[in-house]
Amino acid sequence: MALPHERGRQGEGMAADHLAAAGWSVLARNWRDGPRELDLVVYREGVLAFVEVKTRRGNRCGLPLEGITWRKRREVERAAAAWIRDRGSDLPYLNAIRFDAVAVRLPPHPHEGEAEVHHLEDAWWTGE
Repeated sequence: MALPHERGRQGEGMAADHLAAAGWSVLARNWRDGPRELDLVVYREGVLAFVEVKTRRGNRCGLPLEGITWRKRREVERAAAAWIRDRGSDLPYLNAIRFDAVAVRLPPHPHEGEAEVHHLEDAWWTGE
């Protein structure tokens, strides 16, 4: 059985593959600013999205997106500001910056069905 950390990395990989298949370029994965982390930073057609990925096995612990708390959103926002600050003039052309979420639901037991991956655009707005 995978540990939660391993399951999270598995979900992040699935999310990155899902977004890449939808035409997004993955600019960063597991980027850290001290204790804060950005799961994925992606770009497509002038839109920069900071993506929080939540992975759950089955529904026993609730739906994946229920794990994105108010506190977690603030941490992602702070990490996003640091990421932008670090990139400065190296950023691609931007007409929008947003916060997305990807929910990955793994089957209750390995080898019992397919994982489900759902991308939620504009999952929250800054300060919400």
